Amino acid sequence: MQREGWPEPGDLVVCTVSQVVDFGAFVSLDEYSGKQGLIHISEVASGWIKYIRDHVREGQKIVCKVLNVDSSRHHIDLSLKDVNEHQRREKIQEWKADQKAWKWLQMAYKDNPEDIQRISNSLIKSYNSLYLALEETAISGAEALEDTDLPEEDIQILIRLSQDNVKIPTVEISGFVDISSSAPDGIEVIKKALKQAKRIKDKDANLEITYIGAPRYRIHVTAPDYKHAESALKKAAQTAIKYIEQHGGEGTFHREA
Repeated sequence: MQREGWPEPGDLVVCTVSQVVDFGAFVSLDEYSGKQGLIHISEVASGWIKYIRDHVREGQKIVCKVLNVDSSRHHIDLSLKDVNEHQRREKIQEWKADQKAWKWLQMAYKDNPEDIQRISNSLIKSYNSLYLALEETAISGAEALEDTDLPEEDIQILIRLSQDNVKIPTVEISGFVDISSSAPDGIEVIKKALKQAKRIKDKDANLEITYIGAPRYRIHVTAPDYKHAESALKKAAQTAIKYIEQHGGEGTFHREA
């Protein structure tokens, strides 16, 4: 996958070391076709460097921070020492995900390969990540592509592509409701309270309610993110408690630690 234009100062970029010299290392920027950069020896590692090849070597895949870009001279200054391990892992993961998304586009447009870069440019312009664009499309459909300049035909192809290939990220949380009823038909009242809880209107959240032991029931929620999951859990618990109290019973909610 290739991006158009030049990176911006502060960007993290995936690079391949092409040449190591006494004063630094020359690298190619994997995400920008034909773009080269220089890591001065002072930006390779903190402290004094005796042998630069102890830190970088030809063919090595690294993550650098962009310090300065001079497009008129086709020159990019980079830093290796300013990238910590967490940033490195995260950037490599993002890069690999974008590479995967690029391959999906190649499969979808194998009969029209000239369209791949056009579509990629449009998605990156809106999301700065090809994979993230497809992930949002898998979750939200056409709504995720409203800010792009893509025609309807491409939008429908991308919706099918993302739904077939992207695994939508989810989170799981749980809580407990203690509900009881002393009414003659108390068991039926409790069953109906739990049914009401499962009927909350939230197409993106999946709820499971299981019996733990009288009077406790566990509500397990799977949703796209924690905010969404917490909201669904709260609504389900409140719905069950409201129903049981309206029919003379008692109910309380406990969030699982």
